[in-house]
Amino acid sequence: MVTHRTSLTLPKPRRAAPTWAAAPIGLLTGCPFHDVRAKLCAAGLRPTRQRIALGWLLFAKGDRHLTAENLQEEAQASHVSISLATIYNSLNQFTQAGLLREIAIDGSRTYFDTNVSDHHHFLIEDSNVLIDIPRVGVDIEGLPQPPAGKSIAGVDVIIRLRDEPSL
Repeated sequence: MVTHRTSLTLPKPRRAAPTWAAAPIGLLTGCPFHDVRAKLCAAGLRPTRQRIALGWLLFAKGDRHLTAENLQEEAQASHVSISLATIYNSLNQFTQAGLLREIAIDGSRTYFDTNVSDHHHFLIEDSNVLIDIPRVGVDIEGLPQPPAGKSIAGVDVIIRLRDEPSL
């Protein structure tokens, strides 16, 4: 008996897939696209391809602190082509939607925190690394009274750390 093998030829797509979609699965690790899409929709953001790709990179690794430049490096390493301006715009949109928390350090460096719960931070000065401190770990009693007609909206504590001098 003779068997014939036939090969199935698929038609070529009409347009090229976006750069981030063409990245091998091994390079983009993290939340499945549908989870990111649902997270964006729940926050009232339209799930564009770029937002989904950035959301995947942002939320895949749990709670962490990133700058826009850190996120751009991760995007490039994952073969996600996206401009720094678009990253800044998306990070600001995610922050306004409540998906991220913005942490400004000395007005010169801005971090975006994927943990939006009420908590504080250690800042390791020589490496510019932020580490979460649970809210219960910091006593903020004894704050001064706000001016008349004002109320305290929140208290953000950043405790700066450096290596102890060696003897």
